Amino acid sequence: MGGISIWQLLIILAIVIILFGTKRLKGVGSDLGDAIKGFRKAVDTGEEKPTESVQKSETTGQTFDTTAQHIEEPSSKK
Repeated sequence: MGGISIWQLLIILAIVIILFGTKRLKGVGSDLGDAIKGFRKAVDTGEEKPTESVQKSETTGQTFDTTAQHIEEPSSKK
């Protein structure tokens, strides 16, 4: 109840192949694969290089001691 069976998936796949053809589907698949590879490469290189501000704060060793203050906003009457 409510699930998609393997036969329904095969029918949908057959309709997609008939509509678009195998060449176009192969092109879309390779484009999608290249996009995923590029995304993974960008994520991997992003993790290796910390931002400049993080590097500066680690080298100087400065800390900031602050306290939070509550500010009340005036209520507007309509």
